[in-house]
Amino acid sequence: MILHHYFARRFLMTFLGVFTVFFMIMVFLDMVEQLRRYASADAPFIEIFYLTLLNVPQGIYRILPLIMILAALALFLGLARSSELVVTRAAGRSALNALLAPLTVALLIGLLAVGVLNPIVAGTSKEYEARADALRGETSVLSISASGLWLRQGNAEGQTVIRAQTANLDGTALNNVSFITFTPDGGPSRRIEAATARLTPGAWVLTDTKTWTLKDSDIPEATATRQASVSVPSTLTPDQIRDSFGTPSSIPIWELPTFIERLRTAGFSAQRHLVWFHTELALPVFLVSMVMIGASFTLRHQRGGRTGLMVMFAILLAFIIYFIRNFAQVLGENGQLPAVLAAWAPPLAAVGLSLGFLLHHEEG
Repeated sequence: MILHHYFARRFLMTFLGVFTVFFMIMVFLDMVEQLRRYASADAPFIEIFYLTLLNVPQGIYRILPLIMILAALALFLGLARSSELVVTRAAGRSALNALLAPLTVALLIGLLAVGVLNPIVAGTSKEYEARADALRGETSVLSISASGLWLRQGNAEGQTVIRAQTANLDGTALNNVSFITFTPDGGPSRRIEAATARLTPGAWVLTDTKTWTLKDSDIPEATATRQASVSVPSTLTPDQIRDSFGTPSSIPIWELPTFIERLRTAGFSAQRHLVWFHTELALPVFLVSMVMIGASFTLRHQRGGRTGLMVMFAILLAFIIYFIRNFAQVLGENGQLPAVLAAWAPPLAAVGLSLGFLLHHEEG
């Protein structure tokens, strides 16, 4: 038990050291990028620094598997060079037994990352996007809630709020829709209820409509009119509507199931968010596989000049697994693979592959 505690503490300290180094590097690089990006916006330095702190958690969370493999390599190389693994074997403990403590720490780090770091990253990402849009003079045009789909459009003549019960996959065809137009001073001027609304270049085409004039009218119902079709000018494009969904990483994992259900209820495809949800659930297993890959190439006693080659092979294999994981995620988002298979197959395959290497080298 004491030996397991020693290996666990050693690996945790190594991981925190590598994590801190990468965090400082990413803060510096991201600050330079933010200064370049918003040089023309005349943003104060304190705002740029705040944007950097908001954006770095997302980047560090994305490279967490890389940090894990480097921490594993550093740990096992240090143990091998100090002959501590040789002493462990001489004491009757196998190398696979010594691997249990680092694997447990990696699993706990993965669970902590999914349960705690993921919501933090989601919150900072959302705040970063909001502040970045404010500096660029942009706003999000779409929102999905339990009451349906909400859109917003506007120009110098006023703003229009659109609420629909359901929509098609890209948000360009709405059903059971309401259009409420506001004047520049904030007062409502017109309300339109329609059975359907379809976005065309430069306008929404509404069918089976009823229109109320709210401005300068004491009894709007008395002046209400019905029309088979109405055209409402619009500056929205399908790309703007799709981009307003944001990235799945900006939604905390605890809220993703509810958000996915709202997407499906509104008529949108939730495949992208579903794949991300399962990918996040599989992250602890993926981090465990990174430790096992590092151990496969560096766990034995180092002799001769093959240490660098073994480290290169371990990092190369880790990058290959990481690329396969991302590729499977893309296939899952496109609907070519089931979400569960796209998210869980790469980490489980990596665990099986590295376990085969370990059994071959350690147990003969």
